[in-house]
Amino acid sequence: MRILSIETSCDETAISIIEAKGGFRKPQFKIIAETIISQIKLHKEYGGVFPSLAKREHTRNLLPILKTTLRKGKLLNPIKNAKSKLKIINYKLKIDRIMEREPELAEMLIEFVSKNKVPKIDAIAVTQGPGLEPALWTGLNFAKALAILWDKPLVPTNHMEGHVYAFFAKQKKHYFQFPILALLISGGHTQLVLVKDFNKFKIIGQTRDDAVGEAFDKVARTLELSYPGGPEISKLAQEFSKNYKLKTKNCSWDLPRPMINSDDFDFSFSGLKTAVLYKVQKIRKITPKIKQEIAFEFEEAVTEVLFKKTVSALEKYKVKTLILGGGVVANKKIRKRFSDFGKKTKGLKVLIPEIKYTGDNATMIAIAAYFRHLDKKTYQPTKTRRIKANGNMELK
Repeated sequence: MRILSIETSCDETAISIIEAKGGFRKPQFKIIAETIISQIKLHKEYGGVFPSLAKREHTRNLLPILKTTLRKGKLLNPIKNAKSKLKIINYKLKIDRIMEREPELAEMLIEFVSKNKVPKIDAIAVTQGPGLEPALWTGLNFAKALAILWDKPLVPTNHMEGHVYAFFAKQKKHYFQFPILALLISGGHTQLVLVKDFNKFKIIGQTRDDAVGEAFDKVARTLELSYPGGPEISKLAQEFSKNYKLKTKNCSWDLPRPMINSDDFDFSFSGLKTAVLYKVQKIRKITPKIKQEIAFEFEEAVTEVLFKKTVSALEKYKVKTLILGGGVVANKKIRKRFSDFGKKTKGLKVLIPEIKYTGDNATMIAIAAYFRHLDKKTYQPTKTRRIKANGNMELK
């Protein structure tokens, strides 16, 4: 089947079209086309994502990205039949009601659909949550309108499910066995999830305060680095490693490893962030070397906590497949630590998505939607009214 997916949970506007087949037994995916626009440059001055600005940019970007993605996939075909155009216009009242907060986008969408044939797709997927609700609603309403105009079923999808399945993107062969353990680390989440089967999730551990990505950003602000903080911290840590060739035990800094020896699988990064703040406040002048050293030690502390908790969970649940997902998985140190562990551990498969699929993207949403479709978790166009965006949506 062919799925068009829409992702607007935060500050990336993304649309993807994939072909999926094989069912639960041998799932296979082919990316037909994908487009993504990041808003990072616009949010830099705020030191984080500004929700109303994110919503505005999604409203501006959705239709151009839809056109671009359809064109890339050779699915954009003009209508020559005047009667077909008239039929689309008859939906105007319903679309205006769905997109009452985006009236200009609604007008442009109706005009676009009235001039182009329905693309050869089988379903429309969209991120329902978690995320920033103003941003989520924009993408969800756009998807609802498309479902009605094109008469296609809608598959509302959990954003974190997308991160669980992101490793499927651009990989030809997949060797995994249930149960699977997924470590999901992003700006808003830090979770250890036991995946019992497709679409069956149990959160066995999560952060009690700051998520990993959030901690990276806050430490970056303490060091007066630009947003987003994760890549900046990682860059400084690599410079320190390269220039001074020091290991953690030789580092003059000593940061805590919060909850590393607790008897559960929960995390806490607020204290680590605060420890950096207190130490920085005691320094009269922060030199470039000190920044590099702090970044190195902070990254080491985070990696050690994530690694220790994950290994403990693997042992307890006797899991043979580990998946990493989420934006923080782009961190080179974290990727290497878990990749090396997978190579050295007999009987364990570690699956890590390509860096471009670690962040928010529509391809992972399309993949997750395929498994939802197989479980008949879809809505016909006439029943999409009941679907609501959920900024705090849980993974179940």
